[in-house]
Amino acid sequence: MSLFLISTLRTLLDTLENPPLTPDSAKRVVIRHATGLANTMPIAYREQIAGVPGVESVTSSQWFGGIYKDPANFFAQFAVDADRFFEVYGDIHTQTPEQKAAFIKDRTGALVGVTLAKRFGWKVGDRITLQGAIFPVDPEMTIDGLVSEGASESNFYFHLDYLNELFRPNGGAWNQVGTFIVKARNAEDLPGISENIDGMYESSTAPTKTESEAAFILGFVSMLGNVRLLVMSISTVVLFTVILVAANTMAMSIRERTGEIAILKTLGFAPGLILYMMVAESMMIALAGGVLGSVGARYLYRILNLDALSAGFVQQLDVRWNTVVLSAGIALAVAMFSTLIPAYNASRLSISVAVRRRGE
Repeated sequence: MSLFLISTLRTLLDTLENPPLTPDSAKRVVIRHATGLANTMPIAYREQIAGVPGVESVTSSQWFGGIYKDPANFFAQFAVDADRFFEVYGDIHTQTPEQKAAFIKDRTGALVGVTLAKRFGWKVGDRITLQGAIFPVDPEMTIDGLVSEGASESNFYFHLDYLNELFRPNGGAWNQVGTFIVKARNAEDLPGISENIDGMYESSTAPTKTESEAAFILGFVSMLGNVRLLVMSISTVVLFTVILVAANTMAMSIRERTGEIAILKTLGFAPGLILYMMVAESMMIALAGGVLGSVGARYLYRILNLDALSAGFVQQLDVRWNTVVLSAGIALAVAMFSTLIPAYNASRLSISVAVRRRGE
């Protein structure tokens, strides 16, 4: 169980620090306000960015952060440019072409990831109301289609134009957005595109920061705090506890088997051979447990629908074979450190002392 936990923590850390990407994501960059996601940029930037050399398409995206019935029902919600969304996210697909067309036409339409729809029992045609938490508006939308692939299966998408119509601070149009997503014609053009875009707005009231999709996702992870330190701290505590428990268990086991040691010595077994046998036995038991825990984690997480269980926070956990090998190494090290001293002391006992300790 300890190696199962360590394998899980290490895989979770790898997943958070190396988010799964699609071939299309290699040609995308995300543009946000240079000072942070809490600040927005003028929607007018969209057409200006579209004119940057190398840009194939650009779409706007605004995090809504609404509540569906209960604050515990958290899921990702994005207001997007419906007519440009699929040009940038070619790896996201509706179940039918008709669903895509219906969403683009329907001002109050929405697209729902298949996992999210299954979670709440939604189907095409259902009316959904989100209670605004960040924005003081409650949009009512009709589900026009279900989407899958491209890390979309737990997300909710609706029209940015609809949000701008509802949210009119001071009676005027809002016309602001949190991020722009750019798709380049070629992945090789991304560095130049990023430099050009940030240079365009360097001296403006809303300077930009352009970063890869992977870097943008890692920015969200960093908002959780120092995840690496947390995971490493938990793993260290678990490992230290395992060593203490294993050392105590092996010491008790060897003390209870002093009679066997006495018999082995009577039969002519050398102290070194007895030490080797006890350590080898401990390592075999620990290795079996460690491999069982890590391999069990590998196949268990392939069966579980983590996307649904974590509300889209973790798409999947793939326990790699190098993690299994690491777990096996930890198991062997724990066995060695916990057994060596008690086994060495026991192997050096004289036959008479060993028998006396056993009470025979």
